[in-house]
Amino acid sequence: MDVGIDRLGFYTPKKYIDIVELANERGVDPDKFTIGIGQSKQAVPDIYQDAVTMAAEAADNVLDDDNRSDIGLVIVGTESSVDESKAVSAFLMDLLELPEDVRAFEIKEACYGATAGLQMAYNFVAMNPDKKALVIASDIARYGIKTPGEVTQGAGAVAMIVSKNPHILKLENKSVYMSRNVGDFWRPTFSKTAFARGKFSNEIYVDFFTTLWKKFQDKYGVTADDFDTMLFHIPYTKMGMKALRTLDGKIPDDKYSELVEHYQKSVEFSRNVGNLYTGSLYLGLISYLVNGEVKPDEKLMLFSYGSGAVGEIYSAEVVSGYEKYLDSDFIKQELKNRQKISVSDYENIFSKGLVNGDTTALSDVHDKFYLSEIKESERLYKKVN
Repeated sequence: MDVGIDRLGFYTPKKYIDIVELANERGVDPDKFTIGIGQSKQAVPDIYQDAVTMAAEAADNVLDDDNRSDIGLVIVGTESSVDESKAVSAFLMDLLELPEDVRAFEIKEACYGATAGLQMAYNFVAMNPDKKALVIASDIARYGIKTPGEVTQGAGAVAMIVSKNPHILKLENKSVYMSRNVGDFWRPTFSKTAFARGKFSNEIYVDFFTTLWKKFQDKYGVTADDFDTMLFHIPYTKMGMKALRTLDGKIPDDKYSELVEHYQKSVEFSRNVGNLYTGSLYLGLISYLVNGEVKPDEKLMLFSYGSGAVGEIYSAEVVSGYEKYLDSDFIKQELKNRQKISVSDYENIFSKGLVNGDTTALSDVHDKFYLSEIKESERLYKKVN
């Protein structure tokens, strides 16, 4: 029985800033941001948006009357949780009109959380083939105004429905993984912004990839020639290339060129959205499926990494005819129809947020789901009718 991703949904906020304008405001050569880091636009979440609302938006794009009642597991991978006790998935139960007879919880391990959820969902469906799982990655990447990491901020969510006989991606149940206690990135409970040792984090990322790639080859007796495409966790578009370059000169030149070409297709959306943390790898998957010249039954290698640190490489196969089940035109239009705002407007939004006793005016809402108020320190959400 095949198990994998049956539906893929994506959401990003409707506002963004231009990275060249950000560079000019910060007194930085724009090439450093657009070429050196590889970013063009950065999503800006509104004051009424958070990991809950974005998760709901992405999931709403893949749920319908035919699959909603079959959901038996809901997992949200996030490092932008809104409550130290209550999981993001719990808030989604009524927002998405999900059935009560489900397991719903949240996974946190930096950018690795959604991959952990996806692997758990695979096992759940394999044991309960009449059921489906909803796995969501939802995050706001924040480093702070005028910080070194500011250019790699972003926001958005990716939702995946996992089922038997999937229509988009078959998971092959082949993976290798590793964990270490590493201080490359962290966000204490008192802080809304992350702390990072950027150069060190890059080194750990590449080390995890090279170590896991060797383990994967040894365990399954494969080489790069066995894969058409390699997808990476992409906090910024040049990050994955740092790992991919480790293969240059070690594999045939034509294969390396093919992998680089496919990689560029996989980062087109991330270049215009920014860092999605747990969703970054899966936005890369969506970007490749939408923008690439994907062959029937194409073989994929996926590298997931979460600082702190956990990494995993696993393999999958694109299902022939997936185009009928991935709304490419909708995703392209969502990205195209966003509103560009000024850097000063972005800074104003960044510095604000609802506090206890605040409410959101419906006239300020431009999305389907929103944080309506914080009452007695409890976050309350609504859906626009």
